[in-house]
Amino acid sequence: MAETITSRDNERIKRVCRLRDSGAVRQQEGSFFAEGLRLCTDLAAVLVPQEVYVTQKLLDAHPELEQLGGRHFWITEGVAAKLSDTKTPQGLFCVFPRSIKTLRDIHAGGRYVCMEHVQDPANVGALLRSAAAFGFTGAVLCADCADPFSPKASRASMGALAKVDVILEKDTASAIAAFSENGIPSFAAALRGSVPLETVNTEQLHGAAVLIGNEGNGLTEQTIQSAHQAVRIPMSPGVESLNAAVAGSILLWHFRGV
Repeated sequence: MAETITSRDNERIKRVCRLRDSGAVRQQEGSFFAEGLRLCTDLAAVLVPQEVYVTQKLLDAHPELEQLGGRHFWITEGVAAKLSDTKTPQGLFCVFPRSIKTLRDIHAGGRYVCMEHVQDPANVGALLRSAAAFGFTGAVLCADCADPFSPKASRASMGALAKVDVILEKDTASAIAAFSENGIPSFAAALRGSVPLETVNTEQLHGAAVLIGNEGNGLTEQTIQSAHQAVRIPMSPGVESLNAAVAGSILLWHFRGV
């Protein structure tokens, strides 16, 4: 039996708001917040939600939402407005378990995107989405990347958080070492000392790690030097770089079949 919440000051609603806004709370509780019909249902196809908050209006339009797992709460439009991280809330919010792997879960033949200090959560989410689209095993986020479980990142990922392994690692060198130990060559996106992407023969590869750096500064020199090979995307004269998510997605597409 679903419980009805009408007050914006309800303690449970305040807790969910803290979960929405704070990476520390998400880490402490081992869960994350998601909003919206498409995102929540995509995630729920893989993860069982712990809590579901839905307005009567949306439930009337989508009675199938009653079949979502977890504890259900009916909320008013005013409560939905408080929970929402968007300008036009749809009326569905879920709390999901936060699943995180470690470098020990990397395995031979796997394909991974490795991000280093990618600060924009929209870029992190977009790269997770591309990783899932091109059949990559997982994503390793190094050197204080944006939280992949934040609302902005999870929206941009379009449910990819539940479809690829997510690994959080402070040290990029440790990630590259883990790739190497499992026979996975790493390819650094860089301009200096790099080869054109189309010259990289993927037919002989059994797994690959694509390294993507900070939006403004790219990868550190140490990371570039530690990689198996540095690669660049050929571009028209006068164009120096691409958005991190766009460049990363092109690289992921190139290595999709290894």
